[in-house]
Amino acid sequence: MDETGRIARAAGVIGFFTLLSRIMGLLRDMAVGYLFGAQGVADAFYVAFRIPNLLRRLTAEGALTTGFVPIFTDYLTRRGKDEALRITRVIATFAVVTLGAVTVLGMIFAAPLTRLFAPGFATDPEKFSLTVFLTRLMFPYIFFISLVALAMGVLNSIRHFMAPALSPVLLNLSIILCAFLLPPLLDEPAVSLGYGVLLGGVVQLLLQLPYLSREGLRYAPDYHFRDPALKRLLLLMAPTVFGAAVYQVNVLVSTVLASMLPEGSVSYLYYADRFLQFPLGVFAVALGTAVLPSFSSLVARREHEELKSTLSYSLQISNCISLPCTLGLMVLAVPVLSLLFQRGAFDAQTTLSTAQALIYFSLGLWGVSGAKLVIPVFYAMEDTRTPVWVGFWSFVFNLLLSLVFMGPISVSPESNLLLRSVAALSQSLNLFSLSHGGLALATSVSSTCQFLVLLLILDRRLGGFPWNEFWRSFGRSLLSSSLMAAPLVLLAGRIDWLGAGNSLLTRGAVFLVMLGSGVVIYLALTFVIRGPEHRIVEALLRWARGRLLGKTT
Repeated sequence: MDETGRIARAAGVIGFFTLLSRIMGLLRDMAVGYLFGAQGVADAFYVAFRIPNLLRRLTAEGALTTGFVPIFTDYLTRRGKDEALRITRVIATFAVVTLGAVTVLGMIFAAPLTRLFAPGFATDPEKFSLTVFLTRLMFPYIFFISLVALAMGVLNSIRHFMAPALSPVLLNLSIILCAFLLPPLLDEPAVSLGYGVLLGGVVQLLLQLPYLSREGLRYAPDYHFRDPALKRLLLLMAPTVFGAAVYQVNVLVSTVLASMLPEGSVSYLYYADRFLQFPLGVFAVALGTAVLPSFSSLVARREHEELKSTLSYSLQISNCISLPCTLGLMVLAVPVLSLLFQRGAFDAQTTLSTAQALIYFSLGLWGVSGAKLVIPVFYAMEDTRTPVWVGFWSFVFNLLLSLVFMGPISVSPESNLLLRSVAALSQSLNLFSLSHGGLALATSVSSTCQFLVLLLILDRRLGGFPWNEFWRSFGRSLLSSSLMAAPLVLLAGRIDWLGAGNSLLTRGAVFLVMLGSGVVIYLALTFVIRGPEHRIVEALLRWARGRLLGKTT
C-alpha cells in the first residue's frame, strides 16, 4: 500500500473513533449547558479548564508528540524496534520527572495563573476564588494527559491509531458522570466538573497501557538523561511549544479578552469552539495525525517528490471536507445550538450569542485544517524554527485584530495596569463592535494567514508545490459547498428555531432533513463535477462500508 493509501486508511480509522469521541463531547457540553448555561460558574470552569488544557496542547499534542514521532520513526527505521523502545523509556522517565514538577508548580501558583489568563475575573471575588480552586484541582490533568500523548506518539508511529483516538471518549464520559452524580455531595456543584476532568486523565492513561505492553513497551525508569535522543527531542520541542499550538494560544487570547466583556462571553466562545472542534477533530486532526508518520518516513528515506505528492493529496482531502463543513456550520449554527443546547439555563439569547461566535469561528476552519497538515512537514524535516516565527507573527496579528474587531472596553479607574492598558488599546484600535464575535473572527483570519504563509515557505523549501492542483481542488469544493448551502438557507428560514412557533419534534425533523440533504447534495455535486475529489469520497465510502461490514481491522 502506498503512502496516500496508508494516510486515507489511517485517517478513516482515526476519524471513526474521533467521531465517537466528539459525539460524547457533544453530550458532555449539552449536560454542562443544561446544568450551568453561560453563568459565572460556567465561565469559571471553562477558564480553569483552559489553563491545563493549553499546556496539554503545548507540551503534549503541540510539542511532545510532533517532536517525538519523527525521532521514534527514525530510530525504528534505522536502528530497530528495541532501540526505539529504549529511547522511549528514557523520554518517558524524563517526562514523569518534569511533568510532576510542572504540576506541583501549577497547583501552587494557581492564583497568579488565573489573574494572567482571566484578568477580568479579579473584579468578582467569588468567581475568581472558584476559578482558582478549579485550576488547582484540575492541574494534575496535564501530568496524565501528557503521558497519554507520549503513548499516542509510540502507537501512532507503529500505525496503531485506535486506542489513542478512542481515549478522549473516556474523558467526556467521566465529566458527564461526575456532573450528574457528584453535585449533591458538594457545596459548589461546578466543582464536580473538575473531578470529572481529573478522573478522565487517569482513565485515558490506563487505556493506553495494554496496547503499549503488547508492543513490548513496559515502563521501567531509565535515568540516562544525557542520551542523544532526549537532547534531540528537547531541541525540537523548545521552539515547537509555541509554533504547533498557535491556534490554541489565539483561542486563549480570546478567552483573556472575553473575560473583560459582559458575563457569558467566555462561555459563548467555549461552546462555539467546541462545535468547531467537532469537524476539526473528526477530520483535520485525524488527517494531521495520520500524515505525520508518513511524512517522517518519507523524509527519512529522502523521497521528496513523494513527499510533495502526499502533501498535495492530503490538502485536497482537507479542501474536500473543511469547505462544506464551514458553510454547513454557518447555515446550521442556530438550528443545531437551539436543538441540542437550548434548555434549562441555556436560553434563546445564549443560543444567538453562541451562534454568532460559531459562524465567525467557522470561517477559519479551512486555514486551521490546512495548517495541521503543513506544520507536520516542517517537523518531519526537523525544522522547528519556521513554524515558530510564523506562529509568533500570527499570534501578534490575532491580538491586534481582536482589538480591532471586539469594540472598546471600559474599565474602572481602580482596575490593574493590564486591564487599563488593554482597555486603552481597544478604544484606540477598534473599527467594529462585534464583541465576542470579533474575537472569533480575529482567530479565524490569523489562522488562515498562518496556513497560507507556511505553504508559501514550504513551496520554496521543497522546490515547488503543485499550486494549480491545490487551487482547482479549492474551487471545486467551494462551488459544491455553495450550491449545497443555498437550499439549506431557504429551508432554515422557514422554521422558528428560537421560540415556541414550532415543536421540538418538528424542528428536529427539519434539521435532520437539512443535514441529510446537505450531505447527499454535496456528494452528488462532487461526482457530477468529476474532479479528483470524487475519488477521495469513493475511498472514504469504501472504508466506511468495510467498517460496517467488518471487512477491515
